[in-house]
Amino acid sequence: MSSKKAVVGLVVTTAQAEIIVDELQRAGFGTNDISALFPDKRGTHDFAYEQHTKAPQGAITGVGAGGVVGGTLGLLVGLGALVIPGLGPILAAGPILAALSGAAAGAAVGGLTGALVGMGIPEIEAKQYEGRIKGGNILISVHTADANERIQARRVLELHGATHVVTVGEQSVPSALSPQHHA
Repeated sequence: MSSKKAVVGLVVTTAQAEIIVDELQRAGFGTNDISALFPDKRGTHDFAYEQHTKAPQGAITGVGAGGVVGGTLGLLVGLGALVIPGLGPILAAGPILAALSGAAAGAAVGGLTGALVGMGIPEIEAKQYEGRIKGGNILISVHTADANERIQARRVLELHGATHVVTVGEQSVPSALSPQHHA
């Protein structure tokens, strides 16, 4: 798993994110390989209902996909609503949800920036991503160990207007972000 990497990019609209996720799936990427992270502009109390979660109450809530996002984004693995300190309510799906859940459960670990650093994004860039997400951008990432698949994912992201597209090496996110999580 240490050789697994992610291609990460930002988009401006949900429609743009849907197109990219659709294209990634057509290219053969599974819903468990694709992550999406976007601000919850409606507030989690308006649509979320609690499912079985492993994080402390209030840190993460399961989301009924039909109540928040439809289409392709609603089909991504593990769609959930989180409240990240300093960022507020966000929606996340895919492998990044596990990283953020670990960050929320571990508290005082740097929130979204800490999770992004755990994915291998340099801290200064992670802070920029957090600022852009806070400003309404949507982060899309594709997680794969295959170099050719990373090239293909990057092409899809760039072809459909994603910006700040980078390839990062994923680290052991949950243990790096929440060492006290097991306490």
